[in-house]
Amino acid sequence: MRLTGKVAVITGAGSGMGEETAKLFAREGATVVATDINLEAVTHVVETIRSNGGEAI
Repeated sequence: MRLTGKVAVITGAGSGMGEETAKLFAREGATVVATDINLEAVTHVVETIRSNGGEAI
């Protein structure tokens, strides 16, 4: 867990590269602050990260 104790702000986290980056950073231990203009999509990403044991808002 290389990013434990770090906070990552990911823009465009609702889909594509932003989504995958948010998930990867969460798997590596970061707390992810996910943002996107598509609220429904980014909410789904946050829920996915949390359901897999990560921290995201």
